[in-house]
Amino acid sequence: MIHQYKNNGYSIVLDVNSGSVHVVDDVVYDTIACIVESRLEQADKERMKEALSGNPKLAKYASAEDGLDEVVDEICELREAGMLFTEDIYEKSIEAFQNREPVVKALCLHIAHDCNLKCRYCFAEEGEYHGRRALMSLEVGKKALDFLVANSGSRVNLEVDFFGGEPLMNWQVVKDLVAYGRSLEEPHHKKFRFTLTTNGVLLDDEVLEFANKEMANVVLSIDGRKEVHDKMRPMAGGQGSYDLILPKFKKVAESRNQTNYYVRGTFTHYNRDFAADVCHLADLGFRQISVEPVVAPKDADYALTEEDLPELLEQYDQLAVELIKRRKEGRGVNFFHFMIDLEGGPCVYKRLSGCGSGTEYLAVTPWGDFYPCHQFVGQEEFLLGNVYEGITNTAVRDEFKSCNVYSKEKCKNCFAKFYCSGGCAANSYNFHGNIHDAYDLGCELQRKRVECAIMIKAAENAD
Repeated sequence: MIHQYKNNGYSIVLDVNSGSVHVVDDVVYDTIACIVESRLEQADKERMKEALSGNPKLAKYASAEDGLDEVVDEICELREAGMLFTEDIYEKSIEAFQNREPVVKALCLHIAHDCNLKCRYCFAEEGEYHGRRALMSLEVGKKALDFLVANSGSRVNLEVDFFGGEPLMNWQVVKDLVAYGRSLEEPHHKKFRFTLTTNGVLLDDEVLEFANKEMANVVLSIDGRKEVHDKMRPMAGGQGSYDLILPKFKKVAESRNQTNYYVRGTFTHYNRDFAADVCHLADLGFRQISVEPVVAPKDADYALTEEDLPELLEQYDQLAVELIKRRKEGRGVNFFHFMIDLEGGPCVYKRLSGCGSGTEYLAVTPWGDFYPCHQFVGQEEFLLGNVYEGITNTAVRDEFKSCNVYSKEKCKNCFAKFYCSGGCAANSYNFHGNIHDAYDLGCELQRKRVECAIMIKAAENAD
């Protein structure tokens, strides 16, 4: 499968199955397009040249006939090297892969089903998750870590995210669980990587000191410009939270040397010009930034719509150009959705496993129930088991084991499928009623992000 596009003056050809990226001139770009259109991908060199010689779309290059022959020679060399017109050799492995014994590598601990903000777009209903407010006990948290160790097989590195609601509302248990996790490392030959996601309201020097010692990553929730943030992330009394959290977040970023954290925002229908929010955060000094599209019911006033798409796609293009400019000026930042590794091609494991929710990654409620991920918490049909009995609903687990780019019809001909691994199962379920579909608006945005990310790499290599 080949994907071709032009962006910011670059003509780019992506060989989807191998992940090879080629930045080419017009004659190569148009020749590859004609090869695909004429279904000559696997034709031998001479047949390919003969078939292309009379193609009217290449007539403007007729005066350089030798040049066209040279182009075909180069294209065939790339094909033989496995960098162009490659076949997907992994689909045949999917059945065996789905029958693998699940190994759990990460837990999302819902340390607090409670929150001190009233974010309008919160899928957790201010931390309640379709149920009662609650704080996780130390006993439940220990059982969760015991489960992770026992079900992680030979894997050494394990990940635990302290999540909410707002996890700082149950801070002592967070600290106690980190200590317990550290006590398990040596005897079980494991290494915990703890992360913390916080809205910053309760963030103080004691929290920061502990986080800098024990947390591999800290996620700081801020939506961008003050008016944008305060509109969607007010305090319980209705007042804005921007002025309270901003100085704290700056302190976190600087104390961690601008690494091992990121500020994470959400853009909605009300800030479709979200590139300005990314730039605002960058101008404040943050170097690790994620601003992501809201996923909301269609009747929500802040929901993104199909009519918003042209503007949103243009925003990604504008942002990509701006980030290239800032990097050249020595003011570069990492934008999460543009961070892409092109060195080894798409990850084979991710092609087959998807995001890992429900199998490798589980969410744990305050009372110890397991769900496939944080977005399924409270939906009883997805209850997998609990920390005391383990996974008891193997039917749901097996359904998630079978969810990947090969199980989704919409992914079949999508060039971005090996970068998003089929997208979010929860979004698919919420919009279509099953996890083997795809959230269409999200797919359009993902495709644009991949194109922009590849273009940025092309610009870096051109310097």
